[in-house]
Amino acid sequence: MKVGLEIHQQLDTKKLFCECESKLSDNVRFKVKRYLHPVAGESGEYDIATLFEKAKNKYYIYEVTDNSCLVELDEEPPHLVNEEAIKIALDVAESLNMKVIPIIQVMRKTVIDGSNTTGFQRTMLIAIDGYLEIKGKKIRIQSLCLEEDAARKIEETDKYVVYRLDRLGIPLLEITTYPDIDDPELAKKVAERIGLILRLTGKVKRGLGTVRQDLNVSIEGGEKIEIKGVQNLRDIPKIIELEVKRQQDLKKWQEEVKKRGIDGFELVEL
Repeated sequence: MKVGLEIHQQLDTKKLFCECESKLSDNVRFKVKRYLHPVAGESGEYDIATLFEKAKNKYYIYEVTDNSCLVELDEEPPHLVNEEAIKIALDVAESLNMKVIPIIQVMRKTVIDGSNTTGFQRTMLIAIDGYLEIKGKKIRIQSLCLEEDAARKIEETDKYVVYRLDRLGIPLLEITTYPDIDDPELAKKVAERIGLILRLTGKVKRGLGTVRQDLNVSIEGGEKIEIKGVQNLRDIPKIIELEVKRQQDLKKWQEEVKKRGIDGFELVEL
């Protein structure tokens, strides 16, 4: 069994690319209706997932709150990157024994679900190649990124999705470990240690939804499965145990099917 963690933590600062407050708000000032259209990448090709999303022909309604501005609406260029957020990221990188990238560049991740008005998420690689030592075991840290959180989903139907812009742009640290964890309880301890390091900065948000753990779980001969959005650290060991059992059962069934001389499935054209 191998497990890797991805931990996403909101920072308690102003937003990443403007001076708006990073708080959730129910004070909706007005709404904007938009369609998002696919754009070819640098290779000149369209992302298949983007085309699939476009085929749904959904439109998006964005609720503009008192703590959002033209930057979140993509009606104004992003401002200078929040220096306080960068400093916090650098402090965390040092605590995780990481190598800081000499030049921090803003990159774009394609977003296809409408949760960002731009159609992409801005993210910055801050540091790489760190480690933690827990109970004599070295857990390698792959990367630390600083990125903007997505808009908050309020409602979804077959025709449209409603997002609120209060959460869009909140600074978010993403810490990714290598799959060096071989025990469910150790995964919990690694998450606890990283959480402690984050809280010691005194600049992270607390409460439901402010921190999210994704688990990457695999067994020998199996595929890596990502389990997203684990909120409670106490649930991590049980979730990993259940996923490992599920993969082991699938592997047993696969071997049983092969014993019966069935190599695959018949192709049926409809």
